[in-house]
Amino acid sequence: MPFPLRRLSSLTAFFLIALGFTAALTAPTAAHAQVKATLVAAESSIQPGRAFTVALRLQHEPHWHTYWIYPGTGVPTELTWQLPPGWTAGDIEWPTPHVVKDGSGNIAGNGYEDDTLLPVTITPPADLKPGETITLKAKAEWLMCKEVCKPGSADVSLTLPISADKPKNNDALRAAFAAIPTPAPADGFNLTATRSGKTITLTIAGPRAASLKNPHAFTSDALVQYDLPQPAKTSGDQIVLTLPVSPSYDGKGEKLTGILAYTNDSNSTRGLILDVSITNNTAAAAGTSAAGSSTAGTTSSSAGSLAGTLALAFVGGLILNLMPCVFPVLGIKILGFVNQAGSDRRKVTIHGIAFTAGVLASFWTLAGALAALRAGGSQLGWGFQLQSPLFVFILAAVMLVFALSLSGVFEFGLRATGVGANLQSKSGYSGSFFTGILATVVATPCSAPFLAPALGAALALPVIESFAVFTAIAIGLSLPYLLLSIFPAAIKVLPRPGMWMETFKQFMAFPLYATVAFLIWVLAGQSSKEGQEYTLLYVLLGLTLIALGTWWYGRYNAPGAKPARARLGLIGGLVLFAAGAALGWPRAAAPTDLVWQKWSPEAVAKLQAEGKTAYVDFTARWCFTCQTNKAAVFGSSDVKKLIHDKSIVLLKADWTNQDPQITAELAKYNRSAVPFNLIYKPASPEPEILPELLTPGIVLNALKG
Repeated sequence: MPFPLRRLSSLTAFFLIALGFTAALTAPTAAHAQVKATLVAAESSIQPGRAFTVALRLQHEPHWHTYWIYPGTGVPTELTWQLPPGWTAGDIEWPTPHVVKDGSGNIAGNGYEDDTLLPVTITPPADLKPGETITLKAKAEWLMCKEVCKPGSADVSLTLPISADKPKNNDALRAAFAAIPTPAPADGFNLTATRSGKTITLTIAGPRAASLKNPHAFTSDALVQYDLPQPAKTSGDQIVLTLPVSPSYDGKGEKLTGILAYTNDSNSTRGLILDVSITNNTAAAAGTSAAGSSTAGTTSSSAGSLAGTLALAFVGGLILNLMPCVFPVLGIKILGFVNQAGSDRRKVTIHGIAFTAGVLASFWTLAGALAALRAGGSQLGWGFQLQSPLFVFILAAVMLVFALSLSGVFEFGLRATGVGANLQSKSGYSGSFFTGILATVVATPCSAPFLAPALGAALALPVIESFAVFTAIAIGLSLPYLLLSIFPAAIKVLPRPGMWMETFKQFMAFPLYATVAFLIWVLAGQSSKEGQEYTLLYVLLGLTLIALGTWWYGRYNAPGAKPARARLGLIGGLVLFAAGAALGWPRAAAPTDLVWQKWSPEAVAKLQAEGKTAYVDFTARWCFTCQTNKAAVFGSSDVKKLIHDKSIVLLKADWTNQDPQITAELAKYNRSAVPFNLIYKPASPEPEILPELLTPGIVLNALKG
């Protein structure tokens, strides 16, 4: 009894996805050079039973920032302690934050830059023995942002001696603790807050109020819109600060809590603790309703950004249906719809839902694995499972098995691919489900227009929002099939079942054979040096054309065929056979007339310092779109001539195997997929970003501009 293909496809589909995730678990964690974390102490030693202060020190590269406990947007820094028994650690005593901005000057939230200390009070047990040492350990996690955001983490530790003597103070560290906010009354200030319509008026009164420069309220809830200005007026011994109420505020809060930041006479940032009851001024609210209407119409920038990302993800998923990676599965599924024409509408709809469920389940599994690995410190991107040679090999083997089955070399039964006579049975529904999984697996080598920015955002968003983005991609990918199954009139447009289906089924094996050739080329590049790999690709694709030629001849030159049909079979077969032989004929690798150098940030910096133009290609062997771009653009004589004439330096960032440095560079531009192409010019410090799909004209215009 032949082994059912339904069972084979179900086992391989789950195994393929799981294998890619397992391979990624071994990926090295990238160093977070943008923010350096260490643990420092305010005192030189520990006294038994006496509380002392340590601090997480975050040293930010220029223009990078991390977040306050109430970030506005972003994620606050967290510390998880691993202390010996009997020790306790308090919460972070958050210093006064400041408004952080993105590269375009827009307010990005509340946080810290430069050199920042986050103090924590540690209480040791009273039975410590002087003369010994103790090591304090913690795991620090943060979100660091510039133009893009990415998570960071570090295991930090600090070893201190235990002493009965009074410890010496770290004066430099203690001076930094002055940034910890203090209660307003203790500093001689009286604070009052009044709500009027869509604004809150915060009044700071006191003899020294006029000396408070650049006041800004950082609130601990959604009451105040964090990314809007807070106009301030000084009148005598008081300052009046106008705070815009957030559109998302539910109106239930009765207090204004948080920190009032200001700059003192010494130009140092200080903070007052906000804990002020709010008085509602209803009369004024009525008078200011017109003025507040514009604020009421303001939508959250983060919500708008998420909506835009979801739209990009959905459109990218739709376009994936047209990409070469998905084309073989597309053809198989079309056969399924043809076979369903005229069937029970309910059963046809269930097949469409089952296919969609398979796509959704696999995308959710992919999103969950990426979230788990990201939480563990790994930096990953779209198609990461194809960085495992074992995964590529198994995927190629499965594609070859399906192709041989479609060719009629042997029969497993056709239910799992959706083209059997029993498609309406329960096993047919399972086949539709696992065809959806297969569609996701083979889609990962491709990146479509609109998909790259959506994927980049998904890998930086919180888990729930990231799942939403992956769901939008899945819906876009599966929507055409779902619509065909829901509206039977569309299915009836397709031809009726007949002998042509067998011809079409066999023909669809050849895109699968070509996929096998592509995957073997990927595999060769993962374990060999540059130079001979294109020769291997030509050989494999040539063999595919020869196989197509023999099939064509056998199909149209069968015994009893009419003379015209036989001639068509002979001529077509000979043409395809000759083309395959010419393409795949083994030959010595010819030296290329374009020289590619290995990419690195240092190489880019060196070329910029020398005033040279650099073209950077972020690519991977498993990225079909990358290879299409390369063949189209750098096969152009006009592009080659311009590169030689202008002495443009070509840099290749090869992401075929996991490379944390390339992953981090992609993340800088909010990307998590290839292709990605940049042009650095001497006159501009920032590179020009090219679209995902390239033509010679696009590259020529960019290089000449």
